[in-house]
Amino acid sequence: MDMKKLHAIVYGRVQGVGFRYFIQRNATKLGLKGWVRNNEDGSVETLALGDEEKIAQMLKLLYEGPPMAHITEVKYKIEDATSCPFEVFFIRY
Repeated sequence: MDMKKLHAIVYGRVQGVGFRYFIQRNATKLGLKGWVRNNEDGSVETLALGDEEKIAQMLKLLYEGPPMAHITEVKYKIEDATSCPFEVFFIRY
């Protein structure tokens, strides 16, 4: 199974609405490894590693977000990943 790496930045009303917890909870459920964090410009950034199907599911979740979020744009790229430096999916502060 090919491992993929998703790097995404989500724009809109994504801070103060539980977005990072939503992403961490779902990434963990999907068995993905990586991180999510708030950026100073009000966006949320995430890096997720896992199999292609799970990465596709995570990307879909980035467009949905938790109930209070309002996503205006998702910039992302998916690349092949040769290794995974993370053991879990965590929130970076």
